[in-house]
Amino acid sequence: MCSPLLPVSNKVRSLLASDFNAILKVINDAAQVYKGVIPGDRWKEPYMSAEELEGEIEAGVRFFGWAEGGHLLGVTGIQALKDTTLIRHDYVLPGCQRRGIGMKLLEYLRGLAETPEVLVGTWADATWAIRFYEKHGFKLVSSREKDRLLRTYWNIPERQIETSVVLRLISSF
Repeated sequence: MCSPLLPVSNKVRSLLASDFNAILKVINDAAQVYKGVIPGDRWKEPYMSAEELEGEIEAGVRFFGWAEGGHLLGVTGIQALKDTTLIRHDYVLPGCQRRGIGMKLLEYLRGLAETPEVLVGTWADATWAIRFYEKHGFKLVSSREKDRLLRTYWNIPERQIETSVVLRLISSF
């Protein structure tokens, strides 16, 4: 399904209600990389349920995706909250990674951010994800700041706060 190079004609597009099942598939397939890496008490099957995705959309997460040949290969979400912008649920199908899809999705969302501060949270043990965001200008925040940010902008359990990190990007408009 994935070719080695990104075709120039493909673009990031806003995802619609009709893409709901494809969004879930990308997230759950890509999240398999967390199995055995993140704490076992944080792992579940499916990683994201339909109800959780519905809740994210209702909370204001807008999803965008990268598709080729009618197949959704990568998804990401953006959520404006208070005085910041969150990057949410940034996933690329395993066989399609390392082709620039994640980078294109992230660049697109950075262009949509309406605040100078952009935050992304991920699992502390997902070192590959942390490196990806750092490569694109995000910086890890301190543990104390991470706890404050996760409690302010995310709706996650305390155990997830303990096992997560937050990265921040400050951009100028």
